[in-house]
Amino acid sequence: MATENPFSSILRTLEKPAGGGEFGKYYSLPALNDPRIDKLPYSVRILLESAIRNCDEFQVKKHDVEKIIDWENTSPKQVEIPFKPARVLLQDFTGVPAVVDLACMRDAMNKLGGDSNKINPLVPVDLVIDHSVQVDVARSENAVQANMELEFQRNKERFSFLKWGSNAFNNMLVVPPGSGIVHQVNLEYLGRVVFNTHGVLYPDSVVGTDSHTTMIDGLGVAGWGVGGIEAEAAMLGQPMSMVLPGVVGFKLLGKLRDGVTATDLVLTVTQMLRKHGVVGKFVEFYGEGMSELPLADRATIANMSPEYGATMGFFPVDHVTLQYLRLTGRSDETVSMIESYLRANKMFVDYSEPQVERVYSSYLELNLEDVESCVSGPKRPHDRVPLKEMKADWVACLNNKVGFKGFAVPVESQNKVADFTFHATPAHLRHGDVVIAAITSCTNTSNPSVMLGAALVAKKACELGLQVKPWIKTSLAPGSGVVTKYLQRSGLQKYLNQLGFHIVGYGCTTCIGNSGDIDEAVASAITENDIVAAAVLSGNRNFEGRVHPLTRANYLASPPLVVAYALAGTVNIDFDTEPIGIGKDGTNIFFRDIWPSSEEIANVVQSSVLPDMFKETYNAITQGNPMWNNLSVPSGTLYAWDPTSTYIHEPPYFKNMTMSPSGSNAGSIHKDSPAARYLIERGVDRRDFNSYGSRRGNDEVMARGTFANIRIVNKFLNGEVGPKTIHIPSGEKLSVFDAAERYKSEGHDMIILAGAEYGSGSSRDWAAKGPMLLGVKAVIAKSFERIHRSNLVGMGIIPLCFKPGEDADSLGLTGRERYTIDLPSNVNEIRPGQDVTVVTDTGKTFVSILRFDTEVEIAYFNHGGILQYVIRNLINAKH
Repeated sequence: MATENPFSSILRTLEKPAGGGEFGKYYSLPALNDPRIDKLPYSVRILLESAIRNCDEFQVKKHDVEKIIDWENTSPKQVEIPFKPARVLLQDFTGVPAVVDLACMRDAMNKLGGDSNKINPLVPVDLVIDHSVQVDVARSENAVQANMELEFQRNKERFSFLKWGSNAFNNMLVVPPGSGIVHQVNLEYLGRVVFNTHGVLYPDSVVGTDSHTTMIDGLGVAGWGVGGIEAEAAMLGQPMSMVLPGVVGFKLLGKLRDGVTATDLVLTVTQMLRKHGVVGKFVEFYGEGMSELPLADRATIANMSPEYGATMGFFPVDHVTLQYLRLTGRSDETVSMIESYLRANKMFVDYSEPQVERVYSSYLELNLEDVESCVSGPKRPHDRVPLKEMKADWVACLNNKVGFKGFAVPVESQNKVADFTFHATPAHLRHGDVVIAAITSCTNTSNPSVMLGAALVAKKACELGLQVKPWIKTSLAPGSGVVTKYLQRSGLQKYLNQLGFHIVGYGCTTCIGNSGDIDEAVASAITENDIVAAAVLSGNRNFEGRVHPLTRANYLASPPLVVAYALAGTVNIDFDTEPIGIGKDGTNIFFRDIWPSSEEIANVVQSSVLPDMFKETYNAITQGNPMWNNLSVPSGTLYAWDPTSTYIHEPPYFKNMTMSPSGSNAGSIHKDSPAARYLIERGVDRRDFNSYGSRRGNDEVMARGTFANIRIVNKFLNGEVGPKTIHIPSGEKLSVFDAAERYKSEGHDMIILAGAEYGSGSSRDWAAKGPMLLGVKAVIAKSFERIHRSNLVGMGIIPLCFKPGEDADSLGLTGRERYTIDLPSNVNEIRPGQDVTVVTDTGKTFVSILRFDTEVEIAYFNHGGILQYVIRNLINAKH
């Protein structure tokens, strides 16, 4: 078990500048006197410091530290290391099940005679409620209030529960709805860069339950997205198992040309990195071009790490980072501590000094002067289209066969005009006409240059007499209240309003599909005439069907380009040669007439974006708004479960739990699914089903949603697609949930036979929780998606792999057999990776590989799961 940290000899004291006392102690990397450390990428040094600080020879061992120090040799070998992040970041969909689990753990602790108030997050948890802003009301001065009221009507129960959690648990900060987008709030306020906890200093690092947690990498904080179970494990002080990643060194040179935006840069970088291949790797940016790259631009690039496939897009801390920290209201004392610590521990980049050549797994280079204005689409974020080629590319997309770059519209239909009436006014639509134009997503709303650039485009357009067609659904969803403050101070918000870009709310909107409805007349014109309508948004994802069901073409663009395309009303335009509209004096107005220079934008940013705005916004961040403050919640530290709730339900994880371990024993809810049946039986109207994501706090719904994907393939069904299975031995075709319920009533445990990369996909927490609730005890697969395998262990399910070259087919397994898995009855005899014999009732026997990969995972399994392990450890800690 855990022992004293073997690296305590390298603890050093960090003195304040000019003899002002001391900041605290820290584990000094230079004190190791190992020349390999000087060559390590900065992102790997953060992993190294964490391993050293948390080394206890149980969860983190000395040989794990050595693996990281020897990164140059070990990373190509796909070795695994434990990592303990400094904090956890949640948003509301994943925050609800995390708080449900904490509440359940308190109940279990109480029933076992322990102190239930000991159940709290062991590392800081920041929970931002940001995923519920539907753009129901747009183009209105009252949009924010109207959308907020609808948001609270839909989600009152979830919000009340989270508010209870914010009062009941220590070490948890809940940011109320209406405050902003999680990643922008993280960047501007929550990001610590360096922690000082109980007098020990260490780098900020974070795992979050949203893939775009990577945005914080732009601030020099190592952060990435994980599944819900991983986040809960980290929250409870448990290590994450991760492959020691390769690191791609991305060298930046030069400076962006006039009129080129950070969005143009990130779309270029995304395309380059997708081509290079960076899945599972860190990308670390360096080079003299860094001094010309503002922090907001860095954050934009870091945000889109999931789109280029990297675990992180990391920007080490330098003088630009320190300037941003001061701008966003961090105190001089805090900034001084951050700089002093990072310099002392060789984690600060000073471009005024000679640079030590670091080693990377591979290298890329980009001269910023080569970046040109562009968009990406129509269906994928890495399909970049230079603006000058947009019209030709659009015509090609109409002609191409159906695919990522094609719609297969017959030539004779490409000029079709769909006439309709909009509010008693004649109107028409053609292929490529814009029906949604949204300035949205933390990717861009955190960047004052592109936001004020969009406002300057609006100003010039209004002054020239241009207007946006009234049937285009325009919206502006800032990622924090700071954006509103600087738009108002600049005097430019009124021009955005004039064009219909009123603020609709503070949170994730169009980018995650919360576009709301488009006008019925427009919708009918699209569907009845099979029009390929377009959406233009300043988001990070544009996969078909994500933005809106009726916009088959979806383009990612900078906020100023969103305004430009809204004015043009179509993506079928050559901005160089065709007018964007007709001015008030009857003359043609071109793109160049409304496009601001980089100097114009910089001047407005300089005069309008001030530190006091950040301080005012974030000083009041937890005060919430009247609707949040008026939510009445119980005051107790144990939650009063409502058995009739269809949102929040007490799961049976700890049913019959004793002090002794048991030993080795986000899509829509389909109208015909078991989950739908459950909701209808409880009086929930179909229109109020909401999504599985919104009901993640109810295990009854989520258990019924397990294996409920309408495109799932179950080999029992001989090629038929759908969420069904065959009950053995009756032969009845049932939903997976109904079959599992019948097996449980018959006293049978279940296993899953699977193919390669089992567990790939999203909602990975419920992909493991769901099978456990169904009664699954083991999964035998050809291979596992890495995170899902660890999640199964965390829920007490045994992951087994067929031997190389074998699978269910080659072994002649049909799934109709009964299986006995021969694990040692004494948990002390179980070893990571050992062979395990599986015997069937048909006489077939085969050997599989036990995929418990560490001793810690065996301990989780012995206790029945990670939550039970933590509860028993906390109770035993008092003895």
